[in-house]
Amino acid sequence: MKKYASLFRIRFINSLQYRGALIGHILKNYVFGIMEILVYAAIYRTDALRLPMEFSQLVSYVWMRQIIIILFTVVFSDEEIYTAISSGAVVYDLVRPIGLYGKWFSQSAANRVAFTAVNCLPLVFLAALMPKPYRLTLQIPVWQLALFLLSALLAFLVVVAFAMLMYISLFYIISQRGVRIIVTAVVSFLSGGEIPLVFFPEKILAVVKLLPFAAMQNMPLQIFAGTVNGMEAVWGIVFQLFWLAALYLLGRICMGCALKRVVVQGG
Repeated sequence: MKKYASLFRIRFINSLQYRGALIGHILKNYVFGIMEILVYAAIYRTDALRLPMEFSQLVSYVWMRQIIIILFTVVFSDEEIYTAISSGAVVYDLVRPIGLYGKWFSQSAANRVAFTAVNCLPLVFLAALMPKPYRLTLQIPVWQLALFLLSALLAFLVVVAFAMLMYISLFYIISQRGVRIIVTAVVSFLSGGEIPLVFFPEKILAVVKLLPFAAMQNMPLQIFAGTVNGMEAVWGIVFQLFWLAALYLLGRICMGCALKRVVVQGG
């Protein structure tokens, strides 16, 4: 584990060097958060009683998603991995005394944590300065905030484990562009990245809630907003643990199968 921890630390420090990109990302998320809240405000003026979330809960959901959105982004800043597979440079990783799955997992996790570490505090400050009712407020007790933090950590690990499956699939295809576009669209929509899952029709929601996407950003954001609480939140965390274990084991198996077929320059 020391090897993976060292790799995580190196990637984390390296990602913090791109300050211009970080500042641009903070401003983008802030503006996008304001625009999304204003759109929902117009919808809530029509018939707020028929909507599944209170407006204050929705505001908390949107702001917190913008604050930690990078943690829940499957396709993010992993060009080195894509290039290593397409160019054949992955052969150098295979001869190093470190597991390829663990190396990529640590690298991918560090990239996301580094950007989030710099992104979150400025956005929390800006969102807290917004006038009511568009301001970020904490509407849950302290014990539920602890559940949110645990759920956010598990959601982050589920996202990285799912991203590993995407990386592994690149061993079998020529271009990674199509896979990245499809994965971005599907995961963002089915994990609550576009609209909260509680806004889905009941029949569709009954199916989506069983998929691994519901174990991503949907669960921690619902806990933070207060729409999921008590034992429902605890069972949601158990649901996340199940999908984390399932995706990790599936990734390990698929990685083993893919590496048996790797041929680099006829070698």
